[in-house]
Amino acid sequence: MVRTVVTLVAVSAAAALLTGCGGRQDTPAADGGGEVTCEVKQDTRIGIATGNATGVYFALGNAYAEQVSAATDGTVKATAAETGASVQNIQQVVGGTYQVGFSLADTAADAVQGKGSFTGAQPVRALARLYDNYTQVLVRTDAGINSLADLRGKRVSTGSPKSGTEVIAQRVLQAAGLNPDTDVSAQRLDLTKTVDGLKDGSIDAMFWSGGLPTPGITDLFTTARDKVRFLDITGVLPKLKEINPVYETAPIPAATYGLPADVPTIVVPNLLVVREDLDANLACVLTKTLLDRKPQLEQANPAAKGIDAATASKTAPVQLHRGSEVALG
Repeated sequence: MVRTVVTLVAVSAAAALLTGCGGRQDTPAADGGGEVTCEVKQDTRIGIATGNATGVYFALGNAYAEQVSAATDGTVKATAAETGASVQNIQQVVGGTYQVGFSLADTAADAVQGKGSFTGAQPVRALARLYDNYTQVLVRTDAGINSLADLRGKRVSTGSPKSGTEVIAQRVLQAAGLNPDTDVSAQRLDLTKTVDGLKDGSIDAMFWSGGLPTPGITDLFTTARDKVRFLDITGVLPKLKEINPVYETAPIPAATYGLPADVPTIVVPNLLVVREDLDANLACVLTKTLLDRKPQLEQANPAAKGIDAATASKTAPVQLHRGSEVALG
């Protein structure tokens, strides 16, 4: 037994020595501040924090991980993980659990400004602006809900804990004059459980912030079309813009979910975020891959069509990573 332990220790020490000599590097190097060549020369592993399993973050995150690995011939080995989304993603990127995270722009703005869900300014930067998220508020047709005010006393899914959906849900409710903690029966559910709840009647309404189409919402309209409908929430836009100017309005096209007409709603951009001290060459490679492999990402979900080199650098107030600045020219 003692001999086995000694052997294992010796093997571990040898592996550590090889790693120290530059044979491989499991985690990205810290940014050294030198010239950005947009090349990653050492084997590097990164984790990408996405969102709920039936949401767009998850679909695109997995496709993005595959494309990063393919574009670098495996030098950068990327894997994607299901998470609670925006707030949690930023917390875990800052904490080093993941190196890249999807986030709503309003949540990311809160992070760098140290407000909302964050008690202090977070050391994050943006790789790029992505597509827009649509705030999708659906209600059961038999729940008697015709306006946001009618949500009072109802069972409402406000999204996963520490998600961007939860942030927007609370702000929309407050803008409508409702207290999210006392005026509604808030259910902090992920998208899969939320959709199931609307189907079986255990919840009356739901909030979801996601790209188009969101697979979970597609499933809802496919299997329970007569039981649910969208709610127009655009009346609270002026109050939301007082909180953050990134909020805008846009229609959910009827064809997205086979609806009889377009549905107006509130939209907010998405960002890819990293720690400010991520290696600049890695940041450059990740940003270039996002744009160069856009056709492959579109195959994973059409929301990726919203990724545009012309708007990718528009991430304020979240500063672009210096490696991304090089990639975006």
